Amino acid sequence: MAFFAVSRSQPLKFLSATDLAVENERLEAECAQLEQAVSSHAVVDQAIGALVVLGRIAPEEAWRALRDVSQRTNTKLRVVAEHVMAFTQGGELPAAERIGLQQAIGRYQSWKR
Repeated sequence: MAFFAVSRSQPLKFLSATDLAVENERLEAECAQLEQAVSSHAVVDQAIGALVVLGRIAPEEAWRALRDVSQRTNTKLRVVAEHVMAFTQGGELPAAERIGLQQAIGRYQSWKR
């Protein structure tokens, strides 16, 4: 049995069942990556909101604070955001992240004055 796939670069390209299976796996992996990106974006947005409230800083400064801590601790931004959200629910922040956030919030609060 023969199948045709439609793409912008190669319309009506002939695909075997094996080709279709490989393409399906690639698309499923891409879909999983996109779902992870959407989920990560939501957690980061929530953490920004938490820092706005806790640090009394603007959302832009909260974003910068998260980014600074992520870079200085060599921790993925999503992970730092997850830690911040856990902290808002009574969890602990890792020491390096806690100190980094305190310093960053202090820097960005002083810019407002």
